[in-house]
Amino acid sequence: MKQVLFFLAVFLLCITSVRAKAEINVSAHDQQSVGITIYNKNLALVKDRRKIDVPKGIQELAFREVSAQIKPETALMNGQDLAVLEQNFEYDLLTPESLLHKYVGREVTMIRRHPTTGEDQPVQVKVLSAGNGVVLQVGDRIETAVSGRLVYPDVPDTLRDRPTLIMQVESQKDGAREVELSYLTGGLSWQADYVAELDATEDHLNLSGWVTVTNESGARYPQAQLQLVAGDVNVVQKDMESKARRPVAMSAVAPAQAPTMAEEVMFEYHLYTLRRPTDIEVNQKKQVALLQAAGVECRKEFLLQGQDNYYTTQAGEIGRKIKVGVFVELKNDQESGLGLPIPGGVFRVYKKDGGGLLQFVGEDRVDHTPEKELIRLYLGAAFDITADKRQVHFKKIAGSGPWNTVFESEYEIKLKNAKKEMVMVKILEPLPGDWEVLGESVGHTKESAHAASWKVAVPPMETAILTYRVRVKILSK
Repeated sequence: MKQVLFFLAVFLLCITSVRAKAEINVSAHDQQSVGITIYNKNLALVKDRRKIDVPKGIQELAFREVSAQIKPETALMNGQDLAVLEQNFEYDLLTPESLLHKYVGREVTMIRRHPTTGEDQPVQVKVLSAGNGVVLQVGDRIETAVSGRLVYPDVPDTLRDRPTLIMQVESQKDGAREVELSYLTGGLSWQADYVAELDATEDHLNLSGWVTVTNESGARYPQAQLQLVAGDVNVVQKDMESKARRPVAMSAVAPAQAPTMAEEVMFEYHLYTLRRPTDIEVNQKKQVALLQAAGVECRKEFLLQGQDNYYTTQAGEIGRKIKVGVFVELKNDQESGLGLPIPGGVFRVYKKDGGGLLQFVGEDRVDHTPEKELIRLYLGAAFDITADKRQVHFKKIAGSGPWNTVFESEYEIKLKNAKKEMVMVKILEPLPGDWEVLGESVGHTKESAHAASWKVAVPPMETAILTYRVRVKILSK
C-alpha cells in the first residue's frame, strides 16, 4: 500500500511539474510575416505568422503583441504537430491602478519625505480598498489619500505588461516550426475619401481616391500585407468599440502618381490589396492611394425639390427665395473615364478660381457604387438662383373624408437667375395618390409612379415662370 501511495505521489508530482513549466514567450521578434484584412464595420482579420521552438509535450505559448481588442473566441492557430488544448486571453494590464487593486488586503511600503530634513521615511501600510478612491491603514489610523509613493514587493503573476494570448498546446515532437495565428479584432477600420477637381467648363473632373486606415487596436503591424474589403459583410452585432478613444496621429503621405492597390472580386464583395508591405503603427491614421482618373465626364444640375403635402390642402404662398440645390453627377463607366468599383466614402469637390487658386465647393457621402452606376453628389445651394412658389388655385371636387377624395390645384413657380449665363433648372415634385397633369406651361416628365419633373431654361439675369395644374385622387387604404 505504501508503494502504491509512493508511486501515486510521484505521478502527481510529475504532472504538476509538467503544468508548472514556464510559458514560452512568442514575441514580435519571432514574427515572420503579418497580413491584415480590414472590413467596413470596425472589424479586421489578422494573420500573424511566427517561428517558435516548442519542446515535445504539453506547453503554454504566450503570444505577445496581439491586438488589445482581439475576439479570443475567433482565434485559430495552425502549426505542424501542434494541437491546441486550451486558450486564454489575458488583458489585465500592469498599471498603477491595477497594481494597487491587486494589493487590497496586503501590506505595501509608503515612502514619505520628512518636511524639514527631506529624508525618505518608509512606513508599512495596509491597502483596505482601491475602488472609488484609496483607503489605507497606517498603524492605528485610517487614511483616504496616499501621502507618499508606494513601493510594492513584487508584481502579481496575473498582471501583464501588454495583452497576451495564452495557448496550451500539445507538441508531438521537439523543434522549431512556423505557426500562423489568425483572429478577428476590433480597433482597425478604413474609409475611402475622394478628391475631385472640376475644370473651368464644369463638365469634366480629375478624381483621386484615398484610403485612410485607422489603427486603434493597441498593437502595431510591421511590414503588413494590407487588404481591404468593400461591401456589407454581415456581422453578429456586438459592441466592439473601444470604451476610451485614444488620440490618433496622422502619418504624412505624399500624393501618389498611380494607384497602388489592386482590385478583385471576392465572394460578393470587392477586395483591394496594397501592392507593397506597409507599417501600421499604434494610434495612427495611414493614407494610401486607391485610384486616379483624369478627364472624367460629369454634369452639373440645378434642382428644386418639392413636397407632396400641399396637393391635398389649401396652401397659398408656399415659399419665397427658395434655395435651389446644386448637384454634380458622373457615370461610373469607362466611356466617361472611370469604370471602377467605387467603395463608399466622402467626395470633396474643388475648383480653381479666376486667379488659379483651388477652392472647396462642396462635399457629399456616397455608398458603394459598382461599375456603370451613377454617382450623384449634392454640393450645396446656388447663390444666384432662387425660386418663389405659390398655390394659385385649390379645390376639393369629390369626397368628404380623408379617403376617396379628389383635389385639383394649380401652381406658379418663378425662377430667378442672377447669373450672366443661362441655366437649366429641374423641378421635381412628389405627387400623392393617383395623379394627372391637366395643364402646364412646360412639358413634364413622369419620373416614377409618384413623381413628375419639369426642366425650365432661365435666361441670364432674368426670370422664368412655370405653371402647372394637377388633379390628385386619394384612394382608400
